[in-house]
Amino acid sequence: MMPILFLSGDAMTDVFLLAAAVFMLLATAMLYRVIKGPSTQDRVLAVNVLGTNTVVVLALLGAGLDVPSLLDIALVYALLNFLMSVAISKFTVEQGGVL
Repeated sequence: MMPILFLSGDAMTDVFLLAAAVFMLLATAMLYRVIKGPSTQDRVLAVNVLGTNTVVVLALLGAGLDVPSLLDIALVYALLNFLMSVAISKFTVEQGGVL
């Protein structure tokens, strides 16, 4: 069996697309925690994980499909995800709850 580093271009594309599909499956499982989460902290963390999964899926699709613009979109989305986490944390602390 060949190591992944020595796979041909088509096989590497399949590996990237398979990994993206697995992350999408994990993201749909995380939706349960967003909807059902017993506390606000669970929901905030689940939304943050969904944002991170989205960044990873965009990066994998960009690398697998050889579309460099998807990597740029993933980078911008990662920055927006970070700002959203900071904003939600600040809003929660101002309301009296501490994450």
